Amino acid sequence: MGSVLALLRETDSVAAYFLDSMLHALRDQPERRAQVLAEAGIDAWLPGDCHARVPASAFAALWLIQIRTLQDEFFHLDSHGMPPGSFALICRGLIQEPTLGKAMRQCLGNFALFLRDIRAQLTVRGARAVISLDYSGDTERRGYAEETFAVLMVSLLCWLGGRRISLDRVDFHHQRPALEDDALLWGPNLNVAAERTEIEFAAPVLSMPVVQDLAALKQFLRTAPQWLMIRYRNPNGLVARVHRCLRDSQYGQWPTLVAMAGECGLSPTRFRRQLEREGSSYQQLKDEVRRGVACERLRDTALSIADIAGQIGFQEPSAFHRAFRKWTGESPGAYRARHL
Repeated sequence: MGSVLALLRETDSVAAYFLDSMLHALRDQPERRAQVLAEAGIDAWLPGDCHARVPASAFAALWLIQIRTLQDEFFHLDSHGMPPGSFALICRGLIQEPTLGKAMRQCLGNFALFLRDIRAQLTVRGARAVISLDYSGDTERRGYAEETFAVLMVSLLCWLGGRRISLDRVDFHHQRPALEDDALLWGPNLNVAAERTEIEFAAPVLSMPVVQDLAALKQFLRTAPQWLMIRYRNPNGLVARVHRCLRDSQYGQWPTLVAMAGECGLSPTRFRRQLEREGSSYQQLKDEVRRGVACERLRDTALSIADIAGQIGFQEPSAFHRAFRKWTGESPGAYRARHL
């Protein structure tokens, strides 16, 4: 466990909401539940407050403790489950694939060898790729099972590609509260109480190469999967800090890379390298924020499409239409109509 915790900074944290999935199997065993929380160094009241923050080191510790306690890497959220070692076995085949698309299809097939209640498929619809889940198990644990599965799929996609993968739409079948982590975890377009759970992103991502090798896999297996969501979706990391700075200012006031690095107290070189370590770049973050702002203003305001285009830096509405269709697979008008 020491190698896991050494990679987590003291400031890293996770929403207490994510403890509920790991602890669901102990819901009728309060003494045992309190015991594993104490062993992980987590206050017993925290799982009842979804907006509280849990130190990432404690979250990682609880993940490992629960796998050991339950002898199941999927926390008894499936009627069959995943015996310890299943995740490593799944991952070993993924680094042999040339592209993320081939790796993800193999990944979904390998998970299906262990899990009985979740069936996932990857489909390409024009410029969009969609991972869709079908569920046939206990309805009480459906939300926990599907969201845990979604976290693992997105985290693996990021790790295999060595970067943050931007999600354009995430639908959850279950109802759940809005969280501080959602924008980083699930992108700007998260919908709950949907017909089915789906994750949508740009299809060209599937053509990206798998950049991990055997040495990287060995390091990964010493630390995965409990902190992947922290590395690529860390609310206290540099990516999150830059993301918030861009969101809190108008597009025309966005600083240059050199100026943003200075605001963060870093040289431009260190700024670039730190973003790379967190799987992103300054340009990618600017694109993510523009896309997020566009989606939010189309959903939540009555601003004209031309006004929205101008606010996020498009001089011509036609250029915004082309960009938005590339981002989401539909026109701004169609997107607004669907959400209305």
